Amino acid sequence: MSHGARVVWERGDEVFTDNRYSRRHRIEFDGGAVIFGSSSPTVVRAPYSDPSAIDPEEQFIASLSSCHMLWFLSIAAKKKFRVDRYEDDAAGVMEKNAEGKVAITTVTLRPRVAFSGDKVPTADEIAQLHHEAHEECFIANSVKTEVVVEPA
Repeated sequence: MSHGARVVWERGDEVFTDNRYSRRHRIEFDGGAVIFGSSSPTVVRAPYSDPSAIDPEEQFIASLSSCHMLWFLSIAAKKKFRVDRYEDDAAGVMEKNAEGKVAITTVTLRPRVAFSGDKVPTADEIAQLHHEAHEECFIANSVKTEVVVEPA
């Protein structure tokens, strides 16, 4: 199974070799969705980065959060728990890792889940749902960054 994204950047009329060029680019997905990416303004100052675009670090964090959520919803549905809303304020810490390289070393997921119906999970069952979702998440299984889940 293969997955992909098309990333397109164009120089335009900028000199480029003076290192003063826009880092804004387009990311196209197979279903037709298009988002705009850029370097983070904390890494490359504006106007060479675009603060309104999504930086790779944000994409990485969102990918982990989205994957965890999708697995959580799937597992909850199979166990007959009705989820009404799932919200996560995920955050990542970027710092030097053990090899001295700057990396996102920890991603913390802070999911808040609302349930309804006759069968509402206990706190222990919710914790188990998150554990199972984390174990199944393809993205979490693909990285060496510590991923912490702190359900609200």
